Amino acid sequence: MDPLTPSAARLVSVNAGRATAVDHTDAEGGLTGIAKRPVPGPVRVFAPGPKGTGASGIEGDAVCDRRHHGGDHQAVYAYAREDLAHWERELGRELPGGIFGENLTTSGLDVNGALLGERWRIGADVVLEVASARIPCRTFQGHLDESGWVKRFTQARRPGAYLRVIQEGYVSPGDPIEIVHRPDHDVTVELWFRAFTTERPLMERTLAAGDAMEPAAHEAVHAWLAKHGRPTADAAGHAPN
Repeated sequence: MDPLTPSAARLVSVNAGRATAVDHTDAEGGLTGIAKRPVPGPVRVFAPGPKGTGASGIEGDAVCDRRHHGGDHQAVYAYAREDLAHWERELGRELPGGIFGENLTTSGLDVNGALLGERWRIGADVVLEVASARIPCRTFQGHLDESGWVKRFTQARRPGAYLRVIQEGYVSPGDPIEIVHRPDHDVTVELWFRAFTTERPLMERTLAAGDAMEPAAHEAVHAWLAKHGRPTADAAGHAPN
């Protein structure tokens, strides 16, 4: 195991969802695939194509609102078992793998501390690259049936990571996870999430991720800077000189 990776890092479950009609989504037809459940391996992982046409990178997994979900930069969503355990304590209920709509439930890996552009090898073949954080939505809140969930989830800063597929292949529950590349910047999943939700002055810092951040996010950062100007050092989260 590479020294970048905790020795116990592994894939707990691979989760997929079917298109289901609900009353808490804006997707065409009122369908969502957020209710995911563990499936046996091996499961094919692949690059699904651009957003708008591409869906999930997990075979057998439904993405019903392709305006906002799926595509190459959101091909796979990972969430840590440790963070689910945190929410079990907070909510007082059991949270099985897949309940947050994640495709991969991990263990022994700091998902929110991962850097944009960081690459993980899962099993023998699959290589994924950290692309961004999950932004909560009304469908997520309705799925969990927790009042004020979007605000609560946002304040906790445990968003989980979207990943793009660098090398396709198959994964199974129990597969080891190895960090094979860690870029030289400080833009973590958690920092990116804060910048794009509650702490907009941090947005300029996310540009350090370079091409690891998808073009739409770069456009959003530049649009914010054009409107608001560059933040002061303190507002951007840096120590003053």
